[in-house]
Amino acid sequence: MKTETLKIKVNDGDPVTALLYPAVKQKRDRVTIVLGHGAGANQLSGFMRMVAAAMAARGLDAMTFNFLYSERGRKIPDPKARLEACYQAVIEAARKHRKLKTNRLVIGGKSMGGRIASQVAAAGTEGVDGLVFLGYPLHPPGRPEKLRADHLKDIHAPMLFCQGARDPFGTEKEIRAIIRKLRLRAKLFVIESGDHSFKVPKSLGPQERVYEAIMDEVARWIRSEVTV
Repeated sequence: MKTETLKIKVNDGDPVTALLYPAVKQKRDRVTIVLGHGAGANQLSGFMRMVAAAMAARGLDAMTFNFLYSERGRKIPDPKARLEACYQAVIEAARKHRKLKTNRLVIGGKSMGGRIASQVAAAGTEGVDGLVFLGYPLHPPGRPEKLRADHLKDIHAPMLFCQGARDPFGTEKEIRAIIRKLRLRAKLFVIESGDHSFKVPKSLGPQERVYEAIMDEVARWIRSEVTV
């Protein structure tokens, strides 16, 4: 798929690279979905490329980007404020892009990318019409007491949690409990036997089929909650 490369300045300083995957024209819904990558891999990872291309094929303008630390080739994520500033800069770039300025906006991402999106939305960023979490990191593995969830109650836009049932960062049961406790405007889509990256045992069938089902659900949810 042909992409457009963008250079986006963060706080009028260092730039990061973003990639725009244009929606298939015949299916275009006039929705931009901005996706942040996880802590351990940048926007060029196989997973991020797969998700962005799948969203574009389903009629969504998809934008991925590198956080500053990843852009510089570092492995340790930046501090919270720097991660959020980067995400915010990408949101602003998406809003001003000549092809996207009339689109509705959905933000989210893989693991850490989704968490930072949620923090940006909770801080009061305007114009966010929905959030999609691809494996929300509710807590560090083995540390269920260290929840990263309280801010979610400050988000007013609808949310979709795509979560593996055996995700060590937050199981189906734990995510469901948080949605109920905080009374979130959210839906949970469970990947049966899926881990943090939605991988399932081979006995359950081709992995590609699992990914396709997730992408179908994301597109369906956006059409029902965002484009109406």
